[in-house]
Amino acid sequence: MVINPIAKIQNDFPSKFGIPRQSGRIPELTGKIIFEKEFRYEDAFRGLEQFSHLWLIWEFSENKKDDWNATVRPPRLGGNKRIGVFATRSPFRPNSLGLSCVKLEAIEKDEKYGIVLTVSGADLMNNTPIYDIKPYIPYADCIEQAQGGFAEEEKDYKAEVEIPEKLLNIIPENKKEALKKVLEDDPRPSYKKDIEKAYGFPFSDYEIKFIAKENKIIVTDIIEK
Repeated sequence: MVINPIAKIQNDFPSKFGIPRQSGRIPELTGKIIFEKEFRYEDAFRGLEQFSHLWLIWEFSENKKDDWNATVRPPRLGGNKRIGVFATRSPFRPNSLGLSCVKLEAIEKDEKYGIVLTVSGADLMNNTPIYDIKPYIPYADCIEQAQGGFAEEEKDYKAEVEIPEKLLNIIPENKKEALKKVLEDDPRPSYKKDIEKAYGFPFSDYEIKFIAKENKIIVTDIIEK
């Protein structure tokens, strides 16, 4: 079966580093879903306004490989312990498909792109291909007694973040909180937390530079591109 993208997302992450590890962790992050021409029929979106959240089925488009491994090393387990690929959300899978739950913030009609969806809480890179969109249905999709396995171990972890005021003021007001939360989520691989090292990643129209050791992140520069 051949499947083709129906849309792509546009957001503030042109590279993989810095993207939240799970959807919904940073609701301040927003993005727009732009549909391919053949899927811009308004009828296709009829009734969507009744739902608050959506499932996105998408492609790990930057992680294509000709083969796959039965086990992977989840970053949140320190990058040393191997776990079966089907027990993880690793991007390195037999089929490079991702699944994310996002909040539907707005449905708007754009003169150029037709219907555009604004969503928040996505964990996708800019221009990620999206293959399908389905409504999130609480009574069916929320299982209160579900077990989260090893993923529960660090779900509440947050890094301590320090951003000098003069640097933070470079960022537009509507993106400041999102940037803080991205850094609190700690984009570093878990197995490098005890190493003092300089990092950088693009965010929106800016390059964010920081140093980190253990659970503290200090922003050293913010450069407008």
